[in-house]
Amino acid sequence: MITIKDIAKEAGVSVTTVSRALNGYNDVNDETRKKIQLIANELGYSPNMAARSLISKKTQTLGLLLSGITRNSTKDSIAFEILCGMNDRAGELNYDLILFSTTPQKQAAKSYKALCQERGVDGVIIMGIRLDDLYLKEIVASSLPCVLIDIPFKNSNVGYVTSDNIQGASKMTHYLIEQGHRKVALVNGHAQADVSIKRLEGYKQALQQAGIPFEEDLVLDGGFSDEGARDATYRLMSQRPDVTAIFCASDLMALGTMQALRGLGLTIPDDVSVAGFDNISISAYCSPTLTTVSQNPYEIGYQSAQMIIDMLEGRQVTKQLVLPTELLVRSSVGAPKNKR
Repeated sequence: MITIKDIAKEAGVSVTTVSRALNGYNDVNDETRKKIQLIANELGYSPNMAARSLISKKTQTLGLLLSGITRNSTKDSIAFEILCGMNDRAGELNYDLILFSTTPQKQAAKSYKALCQERGVDGVIIMGIRLDDLYLKEIVASSLPCVLIDIPFKNSNVGYVTSDNIQGASKMTHYLIEQGHRKVALVNGHAQADVSIKRLEGYKQALQQAGIPFEEDLVLDGGFSDEGARDATYRLMSQRPDVTAIFCASDLMALGTMQALRGLGLTIPDDVSVAGFDNISISAYCSPTLTTVSQNPYEIGYQSAQMIIDMLEGRQVTKQLVLPTELLVRSSVGAPKNKR
């Protein structure tokens, strides 16, 4: 195995100079750095990461803890886009990213601390965790730095990255009201998702600002699945046929809602308008194309990796990041019949 001693001998410099050059220190001049890097490449040098981690007490490895992954998760591209953003930024900053998943059963059998120690990670990015997950209390109490996605939480070792879910839901509800809708239903996710709480809040704000009373029976949970939203829409329309617009808290649920409306013989948007949230790729290709709130999952992942690495490397960092959303108007929303 080629070592930095071999490189130092070949380059005619000290071992310390080789170490500092290969680790990016700026007190090595460019000419020497290039010479050392060239010799290292020619000799086929590869750093011993295990030895390096023993010395530095760091593994240069981030954990991505995902909760609730199922086969149905493949229908929604959000998690994959977030993962791509994380992976790109981690790679740019010379960190590895490893994935481990959790379920309520796994959480009962093994503590969060034990899980992270087994994986040997420096810090963790956590996505998909519910507000009632057993791990949440452990996470915020742990000394291991972590970044939560879509769960705002203030703690010295915890940061979070999320989209502006309140503003996004408010903008969409305002838009539906501007089109003339007064009976706007919300098919939400579930009560243990912070984004559901925030999107419900944005929906209520828009109704209040428009002087429209909030009606509890116009809000149903679809569990963030197309099947759940389809069943919720059947129940909604049987009980409240006066609804003229349905705002779904995810695009995947909007697709289920559209399927249910077609099953009832209703036309979109002539009979009922439908709107979503997320802007997953299929939303631009379904028929009619889906009016939605666009968030940037790639940027969520990218900024999550940046934040956790800043925390690990001791840089000053704002541990709360809320990214903007954008209203995308397409074909699935129109004026109600009585306003045409």
